[in-house]
Amino acid sequence: MLERLQKIISAAGITSRRASETLIQNGQVAVNGVVVTELGTKADPDKDTITVDGKPLKISAQRIHILLNKPPGYITALKDSQSRPLVTDLLKDVPDRVYPVGRLDYNTEGLLLLTNDGEWANRLMHPRHEIEKEYHVRVRGKVIDQQLKRMADGVELEDGMTAPAVVNLVKSGEQNDWISVAIHEGRNRQVRRMCEAVSLSVVRLKRIRYGSLVLGTLRSGQFRYLTDAEVRELAGEPQNGAASAGRPRHETGHKPARSDKSGGSDRPKHSGGKVSGRRQ
Repeated sequence: MLERLQKIISAAGITSRRASETLIQNGQVAVNGVVVTELGTKADPDKDTITVDGKPLKISAQRIHILLNKPPGYITALKDSQSRPLVTDLLKDVPDRVYPVGRLDYNTEGLLLLTNDGEWANRLMHPRHEIEKEYHVRVRGKVIDQQLKRMADGVELEDGMTAPAVVNLVKSGEQNDWISVAIHEGRNRQVRRMCEAVSLSVVRLKRIRYGSLVLGTLRSGQFRYLTDAEVRELAGEPQNGAASAGRPRHETGHKPARSDKSGGSDRPKHSGGKVSGRRQ
């Protein structure tokens, strides 16, 4: 069956559909030996030979959905010109090629999703679904109520005003405070820039929740497969009775390089509203 090339590439687990469009425009995709650069081009994956960077496309029938606790110092990409560690280096036991759903910065840690399911990834990343992501942020010095309120109400960034967020004080220390920031937007380095906009210096940034998924006790550098029920729920699909067992919820990967119990695992308790200030 004829399908758009970017959809075929995404379904093969090479990268997201949006990134596949870039591959096509850059002349990295060929159909039956002919380089294709037009986004509207269609092909039949069962009949045509499709290559990306000279390598034949292989579409796996097995759909993989992974939750990784990304350590700092890893690139959320499939390759890096500076030869820095990649998040996929932590997934040596995964049988098929997967790619990240969205990004976490080099020094940002925590919950990262990876998959070879292009349709699922596209659904999660589409702005209309507004999936909420929650971060715990350790900031230098003390936080005041006005700073939390400004972040919750929305702050002006170079690419426009941010949407209302849920912002709380999680833990207060002698030299550093921990705050929680929950947003549904997906702008580049958004949480860091929101903190900078209210004169807060970020010491550590960790994503602890993505929609209904929480990081829980998964250690840094480890991953687990999502259950079928988790995959459907995150994509907003109806549940079929009881939760499916899906893949085993085992953990694997590297052990954490350090142990830091200050604020990284406690979820703040919201008041239930969309915008919140300092937690009482």
